[in-house]
Amino acid sequence: MEELMKVFDIPGVDSSDEKLRQLSGYMEGILDFNESINLTAITDRKEFIAKHYIDSLMCAAMDEINDADTVIDVGTGGGFPGVPLAIAFPEKKFTLIDSLNKRIKIVNQLCDELEIKNVRAIHGRAEELARKKDMREQFDICVSRAVANMATLSEYCLPFVKVGGSFIAYKGPDCESEVKEASNAIEKLGGCLLRIESPEADGVAFDHRLIVVKKIAATAVKFPRKPGTPSKEPMK
Repeated sequence: MEELMKVFDIPGVDSSDEKLRQLSGYMEGILDFNESINLTAITDRKEFIAKHYIDSLMCAAMDEINDADTVIDVGTGGGFPGVPLAIAFPEKKFTLIDSLNKRIKIVNQLCDELEIKNVRAIHGRAEELARKKDMREQFDICVSRAVANMATLSEYCLPFVKVGGSFIAYKGPDCESEVKEASNAIEKLGGCLLRIESPEADGVAFDHRLIVVKKIAATAVKFPRKPGTPSKEPMK
């Protein structure tokens, strides 16, 4: 429990007994389910807190997050970064999507059991869900820790974001060249690279950099392309 309290040392994350209960319960639930369904390669609790909770919450102090009402997490997997962010910000609405229904069912079950009421998890591919009227350009923020190059990830994510909103990608420390190569794709999708952040906090180590893309124009109707194409043929 002492290790879990480090979450509340992150700038922008307020502490409460309810948040602590939900964070602890969600971690234990994911680790229990992980024995039968692959949700995470991280099974040590200390490492789980560092790499799933602290890492997910590294954007908590950003103006983009604090000003948002609606957030979508694309490729959420076991619920990261969406669920920790939803626990940290119970006043905001979070939509989590993933292409594997087993994961989505577990995320929904754990959120129901722990009374994390501001999360809805949806099964589906980003390429298909982003074409639905009730999801296309409906969100203030899109976050993603999904493993894909920046051009592909932008094609998955930017169609969900309202004009004036932002897309925040979690990328490795050596991401500058990848981001530069994706600049043309980002522009074609209606985005504009704002900055790359390297979050810092006392006693907290972050594995990722945050790539912040502003949505400055509507995404053309031809994007995203049909399922599988963004990963096989990244935009240039």
